Amino acid sequence: MFILSTLLPEPNLIQEIQKMYPSDQFSFYKSMDEAKKDLDKAEVLITYGEDLTPGLIEQAKRLKWIMVMSAGLELMPFKAIMQKGVLVTNARGIHKIPMAEYTISMMLHIAKRNKQLLTQQQDRNWNRLGIIPVDELHGKTVGILGVGAIGGEIARLAKAFNMKVIGLNRSGKDHEYVDQMYKYEELNTICSTADYLVSVLPSTNETKYLLNESHFNVMKNELVFINIGRGDLVKEEVLLHALNTNKISHAILDVFEQEPLPKDHPFWAHEKITVTPHISSKTDNYLPRSFEIFNRNFTILKQGGTEFINKIDPERGY
Repeated sequence: MFILSTLLPEPNLIQEIQKMYPSDQFSFYKSMDEAKKDLDKAEVLITYGEDLTPGLIEQAKRLKWIMVMSAGLELMPFKAIMQKGVLVTNARGIHKIPMAEYTISMMLHIAKRNKQLLTQQQDRNWNRLGIIPVDELHGKTVGILGVGAIGGEIARLAKAFNMKVIGLNRSGKDHEYVDQMYKYEELNTICSTADYLVSVLPSTNETKYLLNESHFNVMKNELVFINIGRGDLVKEEVLLHALNTNKISHAILDVFEQEPLPKDHPFWAHEKITVTPHISSKTDNYLPRSFEIFNRNFTILKQGGTEFINKIDPERGY
């Protein structure tokens, strides 16, 4: 088979893949601009999923399978993909370790007043009395919007801190590390109960602007909102209003409606907002874990199987 990649792994990873499949031809490029000259030969396409257009799908006459090396699929041209009957899989599940660790680290960042402590260090200020009372995660409630692989790992780690965990998913189905699961129509209950509200939700018609002013009105004033899912979960003006009117105490944002976040955006300088540049899933293990999924699915494909890991329904977009 001819496998075309629009992303370039480390040389040792490329060598390892080529040794595993000596009878197959792999072509690795840094971008689609470089790779598209080989699209007409590609039977398998490895991509982050942000570089495809209907025209490129049409150009890939022999394409059987697209392996998206990320979880996000909102930029995929699914209509063109469905017309050609191309299999799509993604790397869902590989993000759970780094994103769960990021979430816990940010909860501790707020609870332990790290920003103030770092400022005191920079000012060479030995002040033990002026620190806002340091808090604990112990006994607090974390609400997780989207209890899948990532949300489940956040729940597991939260339990190590003796936190109460409540969650939201489409079915309301129980999870071993979640004390109480709710459906979408019960979102208000989570919002009114949580001390930390973490969103891992993707961008879909169901989740776009899911959180609105009415939800922030029932939240605790001390609530910390953490968004590592997608930036269109809540309108920016709604979030800013909630912070400016003390409806909630802080927002930790790793995802935004517009990325990169413009330099003149009010989020940057807001004292109640922590901005990180969409890095919660970043880790040196990202591509090796993605290629583990590729390897398993490639074996299934070569054997003529149909039970693929992380198979995507193009009609639903997930």
